[in-house]
Amino acid sequence: MPAVEFTHSRDELARIAEATLEHARMLGADAAEVSVSEGRGLSVTVRRGALETLEYHRDKGLSVTVYVGRRRGHANSSDMNREAIDRTVAAAVAIARLTAEDEAAGLPDENRLADPHTLPDLSLFHPWALEAESAIELARACESSALAVDERITNSEGATVSTQAHQFVLANSLGFLAGYPTTAHSLSCSVIAQDEAGMERDYWWDWRRDPLDLEPAELIGRSAGRRAIARLGARRIPTGTYPVVLDHTVSGSLLSHFVQAASGGALYRKASFLLDKLGERIFSPLVTILEDPFVLKAPGSAPFDDEGVATARRTVVAEGVLQGWFLSTYSGRKLGLPSTGNAGGAHNLLVPPTHDSREALLREMGRGLLVTELMGHGVNPVTGDYSRGAAGFWVENGEITHPVSEITIAGNLLEMFGAIRGVANDARPCHRYRIGSTLVEAMQVAGE
Repeated sequence: MPAVEFTHSRDELARIAEATLEHARMLGADAAEVSVSEGRGLSVTVRRGALETLEYHRDKGLSVTVYVGRRRGHANSSDMNREAIDRTVAAAVAIARLTAEDEAAGLPDENRLADPHTLPDLSLFHPWALEAESAIELARACESSALAVDERITNSEGATVSTQAHQFVLANSLGFLAGYPTTAHSLSCSVIAQDEAGMERDYWWDWRRDPLDLEPAELIGRSAGRRAIARLGARRIPTGTYPVVLDHTVSGSLLSHFVQAASGGALYRKASFLLDKLGERIFSPLVTILEDPFVLKAPGSAPFDDEGVATARRTVVAEGVLQGWFLSTYSGRKLGLPSTGNAGGAHNLLVPPTHDSREALLREMGRGLLVTELMGHGVNPVTGDYSRGAAGFWVENGEITHPVSEITIAGNLLEMFGAIRGVANDARPCHRYRIGSTLVEAMQVAGE
């Protein structure tokens, strides 16, 4: 796969966007927004040393939104020739004329749009000149390292190498026009270990903008193998209330639930356990959450959101106190608030650590549960009630003693947020939500 071989240049995408906006104006749209994009990629999966899948993909698309007064219409096309674009715009305008008026509909406020001439370079584009044969060998090396960890690793779910490149241009009738390319590269491996007590599965992976930053294939394989072996002999523990450390591989789910509850859509629909909590302490005083869209090479970095609104660094939670929401233009208007530059979701969320390692958290916990895997979706976003299947390890005197499986952990998210007693300095840069292993003072655990 060549390092980069887009079908269109950025200037060509810009001309397509401008022509689309002009056609929307000619058909009677009062305002319009268009996104034009294309991508390409390669994905390879090897299982037991044999090639299982080899996928190349190329895609392109155009998405147009028009406004006739306060009526909104939207249409998409994967065909970017002029006739197809004209039909797509006509469809969007026809839809707009049939929809009801919505006072919150419309383009962003012009003064909130990013300046296309001063966009920061966030180092998001690092193409990988990876041929299929090399990708296959890389996946084989990863899987082979996992299988070699221990003779009790008896099977493999495969190793996968993926490289993707994407570029886009976003434009609207207010004069905004900007875009940039991005890349995403990943390597993963999943294996199965078995002994007389049964089988256990685990995996490891890495994701980066720059392929040079990926963990070595052999290291990812060894990590997957060691994690699978560590889970052998897992058993249930007695039902009770225990302190819980959420490993850094799963602690980001806490921030995911927080973002969902603090997002404009949930708030204006009154479907959030954080309603009316702005300015109140919802997390432990130990927790501060920063949003930083400008971290170089990070998965959640962007100079503007999906509407062209400029992004900004900010403190979302300060020493436990909720400082702000995640709002698009539409959800902000529904709430009587300005956009926060979060159309499309939250950007990089960073939680400063309180402890230098997971081991330090385990020592502070003393006796309790270390959770390394969560299963199911038992979270009520309206009440915050939380119940999920889990697996991990039992800890005594700050040391791991044996693996644990077939349990459920439960609580309420507001209570869990408030009961956080420490965050380790082990967050991974491949995550959009960078929070290390997290100690929650008490949770209900259903086991034996």
